[in-house]
Amino acid sequence: MASQALTDLTVEIQDATTVEASATALINGIAAQIAAAVQAAIGNGATEAELKPVADLGTQLKAQSEALQAAITANTPAA
Repeated sequence: MASQALTDLTVEIQDATTVEASATALINGIAAQIAAAVQAAIGNGATEAELKPVADLGTQLKAQSEALQAAITANTPAA
């Protein structure tokens, strides 16, 4: 039988994994919405140069999401 400390730690890891996965999905969703908005604005006559600061934010979000996913993968014990 597993000790209570091990059981508690297992629950904490599962909870953290769920939160981290949710954060990754949120970040990716925001980045996708920014990319879609940039494309829509270009379609309505804006230039890529005008929208570069906004597009750069989407790129930054995507990079942060990838870093978060890498950290989760690196620190998640194998099943």
